[in-house]
Amino acid sequence: MSAMFTGDALLALVTLTAMEIVLGLDNVVFIAILTGRLPASQQAPARRLGLTLALVIRIGLLFAISWIMGLTAPFTTVLGHAISGRDLILLGGGLFLIAKATWEIYDKVEAEHAETAPAGQRGALLWVLAQILVLDIVFSLDSVITAVGMASQVSIMVTAMVLSMLVMLVSAGPIGGFVERHPSVKILALAFLLLIGVMLVAEGMGSHVEKGYIYFAMAFSLFVELLNLRYRTTRNPVALHHRFEDEGQ
Repeated sequence: MSAMFTGDALLALVTLTAMEIVLGLDNVVFIAILTGRLPASQQAPARRLGLTLALVIRIGLLFAISWIMGLTAPFTTVLGHAISGRDLILLGGGLFLIAKATWEIYDKVEAEHAETAPAGQRGALLWVLAQILVLDIVFSLDSVITAVGMASQVSIMVTAMVLSMLVMLVSAGPIGGFVERHPSVKILALAFLLLIGVMLVAEGMGSHVEKGYIYFAMAFSLFVELLNLRYRTTRNPVALHHRFEDEGQ
């Protein structure tokens, strides 16, 4: 236990906690979008349950390190490309995320029906939780592999995951509310999930994608959208003038 209080261990803990928070943000956004379809009384419990499941899965995978490392070992080849269990999980999760994000974008832009599931439908809650569970598994696998690469002590990994999950539990409500109040942010968040899905598919097919570029692009897009939101709340909408129509009046 005393090994956790050395300088190197504390630095690893802080770094890993920050990394887990960053890696968990897409999970928080996805959970916020899914639970937004539920009645208001079920949204907060569903968010907490979804994030708690994510923490349980992460810690469970940490204590199955040998199995996780086995998933990275190729077990077959397809067209000369080595395939591992991790590749299949990332590929399946990425395809699921692409399909889900595409459907949600279509649903928000084109479909015309109620935004939330009817109250009292237990099946709707279970369906949302099932989808959260699938993505928790995919994101947890990536998170655990990152943790194993950054720290050598399981106690540091578990502590970092618990701390990051506490931060996400506190921020999930405000993030979910903010996303629901601003439709343009919701579409942007779905576009982020679509981008992450493409990245997961690429990783599953053996093409390494530098995550720093992905997160920078997402952060820059969010910054621009926040500027737009700020501008729309402080200014009158811009009226576009059509020169030929104006001259004819």
